Amino acid sequence: MATLDTAIANTALPTIATDLHAPAADSIWIVNAYQLTVMISILPLASLGEIFGYRRVYISGLVLFTVASLICALAWSLPSLAIARALQGLGGAGVMSVNTALVRYIYPTRRLGRAVGLMALVVAVAAAIGPTMASAVLAVANWPWLFAINVPFGIGAFVLALMSLPHTPKSTHRFDWLSAVLNAGTFSFLIMALAEAGHSAPPLRTVGGFAAAIAFGIALVWRQMSLRAPMLPVDLFARPMFALSALTSACSYACQGAAFVALPFYFQGVLDRSQVATGLLMTPWPAAVAITAPLAGRLSDRYAVGILGGCGLVVLAIGMACMTFMPQAPSTFDICWRMVVCGAGFGFFQSPNLKALLASAPHERAGGASGIVATSRLLGQTVGAALVALCLGLMSIHGTVVALGIGAAFAAAGSLASFLRLAAS
Repeated sequence: MATLDTAIANTALPTIATDLHAPAADSIWIVNAYQLTVMISILPLASLGEIFGYRRVYISGLVLFTVASLICALAWSLPSLAIARALQGLGGAGVMSVNTALVRYIYPTRRLGRAVGLMALVVAVAAAIGPTMASAVLAVANWPWLFAINVPFGIGAFVLALMSLPHTPKSTHRFDWLSAVLNAGTFSFLIMALAEAGHSAPPLRTVGGFAAAIAFGIALVWRQMSLRAPMLPVDLFARPMFALSALTSACSYACQGAAFVALPFYFQGVLDRSQVATGLLMTPWPAAVAITAPLAGRLSDRYAVGILGGCGLVVLAIGMACMTFMPQAPSTFDICWRMVVCGAGFGFFQSPNLKALLASAPHERAGGASGIVATSRLLGQTVGAALVALCLGLMSIHGTVVALGIGAAFAAAGSLASFLRLAAS
């Protein structure tokens, strides 16, 4: 549901803005409200999961997500929809913050690779069908149904969660409100500064945002050093395998974020493909992930994740380089085989890396590890999208090619971090 909702909202943004009579620049808050709330909530909710139980936080997030989806469907203006999207983001953060921690408790360690492979399959399929589903709904109904459709699925998921999610041990440490405030300040200023930089805002405003994010971040880390179970898991980052896996994840998702934002502009603005054709051309990437991720998950139960993840990101870097240097008038086949290479490389990296993040943390800190899984993914995607916006602002539509090259560089950096895990292990 969370993956589908993100893809659907992005696809339907122009339609929603027109119907609500909202300026295009203001309508971006339909996406930003969700993303910002998720970013500042994931680590605090992961900490709450350790204290009150992952099952409770997951189900509470699922209920809030479903109720907020109904409020989104009933929204009458841009501000009301933005507020409902923020509530929806809080619910989505409740699900994403503890999802992988629950998987850690459901599957035995020897089969953890298979588990994360199945998770990657679900996410990839949802990402692949999201734009198509949005187009299909908008063809027969108006945009509120994009959110209303979540309600019956949310009710069904709630029933399944009550029946199947395990009860997990609870920690005895208290929730640290000061850490939550510092975490919110760090990621709020960071995301806003990235957005300002991507839209060529005045340098003073951008630098001021980054300076505020750094100041809050330093205070956050300083606070965590004195806590037994820190909200920002600095204790886990002291483990080289965990730290390198988090860095690998951030680099890979920065590559994916740059590609998924730049490619639609490239296909439509440079290659003059239609919106429908663009949606179809984007499909081979997640389809290849859906095929390779379960296979890589099984292999990670037998082989070193550093090798599997490193090789996968090398393939992703090669695919991105091939996308960067495409012919001036590529055929559909020229585009699709490059997208398949990118998706296969990303899928081959994703499952082993997720397993490394989970397995390198002790069971009692599974919540902290789960929070970093989601945070590194969202932070990487945000950085990638901001770089695309910056390239478009500086070089117009031809900046998409430069953005693809930057994505290839991120993938190469991630492969290096992945191979360094062989020494860490």
